Amino acid sequence: PLCAVVDMDMFYAAVEIRDQPALREKPVAIGGIGMICTSNYEARKYGVRAAMPGFIGKKLCPDLVFVKPNFKKYTSVAAVTREVFKRYDPDFRAYSLDEAFLDLAPFVAERLETAGKTEPDAADVHDTASAVLHELREAIKEVGCPRQRP
Repeated sequence: PLCAVVDMDMFYAAVEIRDQPALREKPVAIGGIGMICTSNYEARKYGVRAAMPGFIGKKLCPDLVFVKPNFKKYTSVAAVTREVFKRYDPDFRAYSLDEAFLDLAPFVAERLETAGKTEPDAADVHDTASAVLHELREAIKEVGCPRQRP
């Protein structure tokens, strides 16, 4: 089987940074003084993590910018990403707003068949699966979930 587990790390923060580009270079935490839902990679450099009380995050990173969670917005963006997933696996399983499991075997097999590779070897399957994963990542970026990893 060819499976993909999608975990859009810092999903809420990526959506907020998409909508507020001025936050791009700043340490950002989604949440507040009571609890942090997630943080971007800049904040993580200081040890700021999800499920951490915000007052501890602020102590670790005095310049930390808190953004109030907007779950309606995240749900809306997740719905768009799920449409992308359906292109690759109509029966994908979503485990949360930012996590899903996809069986890519049928999609990869169809791609190989379209390319005329009726008896693909392991290298053909590997190369095609890698290309499909790259394509999937790019499609997710296009819908507004840019990867923020340094």
